[in-house]
Amino acid sequence: MTEDVHQYITAIRALLVDMGEVSVAVSGGIDSVTLALLANQTPNISVQMYHAFSPAVPAQATERVKQLARDYTWDLKILDAQEFADEDYLSNPVNRCFYCKTNLYKAISNSTKSVILSGANTDDLSDYRPGLDAAQNASVRHPYVETQTHKTMVRAIAKQIGLGRLSELAASPCLSSRVETGIRIDPELLPLINETERLITRSVFPEPKTVRCRIRSVGVVIELDDRSMSRLTTQKQEALTEKINSLFEYRGYVYPVNFEAYKLGSAFIHIKPMHVGEP
Repeated sequence: MTEDVHQYITAIRALLVDMGEVSVAVSGGIDSVTLALLANQTPNISVQMYHAFSPAVPAQATERVKQLARDYTWDLKILDAQEFADEDYLSNPVNRCFYCKTNLYKAISNSTKSVILSGANTDDLSDYRPGLDAAQNASVRHPYVETQTHKTMVRAIAKQIGLGRLSELAASPCLSSRVETGIRIDPELLPLINETERLITRSVFPEPKTVRCRIRSVGVVIELDDRSMSRLTTQKQEALTEKINSLFEYRGYVYPVNFEAYKLGSAFIHIKPMHVGEP
């Protein structure tokens, strides 16, 4: 595996050197963080990092990016991509991510003329990713895709270049992805989703591998990985439900709460299976 990791790192760095000047969109997830650090460690190129903050971005992700920028002396710009001023985004259509990424790449393009890079990897190509269409429209490049780098290899690269335990950072899409298609995105509600997921992570032992707080037409649905769900007793569910109700009611929201096994993309509805080709 070590030899493979070095080969991928070499290939990605060669690609970056060929570009010369790049701007990395850093969400705070492991893919973009690894790409940012790898670019920053690559000699003979100019690198700028961009992170967009918004109600849809967990506060801990923004803090993670800021801390990494301090630790590794990144040239980081924090910006507001203004997606929450976009009615197409707020109405939460099935391709909401397209409007999010369109606003993001527009905001970055307004600040730089260099090549914009995303952390999309080859695993993303088999999922429904309308954000890739926005990337194509903005001429964004995906070094992992161009070098055929998959998610497992991204984590291996992260570990190899010094990110340590961060290499195992769990996937966590934006908070708007927790809201069922067609339900309007409420910027006041999104932080509560994040707080609920953190509450459950602290309350369930062993720590869940996956936690999602979904907002659906039927109310709040808490999704846990199969192992955690199987160990969640009725008594524990009732205790958690009480805490979740208190959290939401304090902010003026009243929802019934249910627990289910985690299902990828369950907040999306009426989507026909499709393959997203390489942009």
